[in-house]
Amino acid sequence: MPLDEDFEPLMTRTLGSAADAFPPHSADLVRRSVARGRRMRLLAATRIAGTAVAVAAVGGTLTAMGAFGGHGAGAPDQLRAGAPGGSSGQPSSRVPSPVSGEDMIRTLKSLLPSGGTVSAATGRASQAGPPVVWPTAKLTYSTPKGSSGIDITLARLEPGAPGEQRGQSGCLPVEVRPYDKCTTRKLPGGAVLDTTESFTYPSSDTGQKRWYVVLTTADGVQLTAQEFGGGDEKGSSGAADPQLSLAQLTSIVRSPAWKEAADALPAPEGAPAGTPSTGRKHVSGARINEVVASHLPGGGKTSGLNAGDGLVQLVHDDGRGRSMVEVDAQYGMTDDLAGHMGCAGVRGHCEATELSDGTRVKKVQGPSEKGGEAQVWLVDVLYPDGRRVAARSVNSYAESAPVTRPRPVLSMAELESIALDKRFFTA
Repeated sequence: MPLDEDFEPLMTRTLGSAADAFPPHSADLVRRSVARGRRMRLLAATRIAGTAVAVAAVGGTLTAMGAFGGHGAGAPDQLRAGAPGGSSGQPSSRVPSPVSGEDMIRTLKSLLPSGGTVSAATGRASQAGPPVVWPTAKLTYSTPKGSSGIDITLARLEPGAPGEQRGQSGCLPVEVRPYDKCTTRKLPGGAVLDTTESFTYPSSDTGQKRWYVVLTTADGVQLTAQEFGGGDEKGSSGAADPQLSLAQLTSIVRSPAWKEAADALPAPEGAPAGTPSTGRKHVSGARINEVVASHLPGGGKTSGLNAGDGLVQLVHDDGRGRSMVEVDAQYGMTDDLAGHMGCAGVRGHCEATELSDGTRVKKVQGPSEKGGEAQVWLVDVLYPDGRRVAARSVNSYAESAPVTRPRPVLSMAELESIALDKRFFTA
């Protein structure tokens, strides 16, 4: 058919039909997006390029040994920050030369165990902003026992960035990644090493395995190496272990072979440290946690606390099983929640009412959006001035995890009491 005459109207009709076929937005969609978006930033670097490689942390900085493309033995003990040729701990004031994708591939190959073969290798060069592009390498490593997809990213973190914006560093909370096995270790000199055994689909404890290691140096260089069992990410549904162990991935990211590439990283984008943020007001995680704690049943045990501006998650066990509790407290949510304070399209039992002062209250008891058998109980309150509190509890320690108790630890009445508590917005 003539492309210029028929394609555009056909595409318009097709997209319109597809949009009409989608079910209405979940009434919980905006709340879930706001609540989880903050945590999912920790995974953004992985989605951009993945990870698997090497930095040498001595005294919290990269060692001087190992030219880019050299062989990566472990960092010698006698090298330390401040030694001749070592990293100064500060990004160079000069405009660095780009790190080529070919150099990234060559260095990653040099750090892999002997006896295997490499295929499907690709790399991406660094680029100064805007937008900043970090250098990456990706390949498939195969042995007679199987294959793994391996990739690596090098990045420089913004100085003074808050913890939630520190790239992939830190273990994600159990409420978000219930099946992760993650450890964090602080190395001499201030570098931090995070190692994680996980799955490509984090809401399941089956399927393709994903192992990754993140090294964050004291001067803000971050190397992330990740590996997928059986081949590329989502390229296998099997449960084979990746070909490289976590110890081998750790050796890669601690190799001095990445010294030259790390020194050449461009400066990160973002406001200078100490620049006051603009936009809507925030309720601190400490304040939310204080109010929520006052409502929890006495005599129980709280764990898995994950607190940030506008959000607190925790797991509470009253002796009859662990239960996830999550509370959002936000300002200026009137426009964001337009059309989401009713029951249209909500799965499960839903009630939506409006109080005499115009406050809107929505109560939902229904299945988890993550699948499985867990039940989620929610009370969502939107005040006329845009303040909003959403309190929810699950009859498991995570929405995608197995059921741990017949009912959530908090009743609907208790969740409503939390959601209507105005102490969230008092100093």
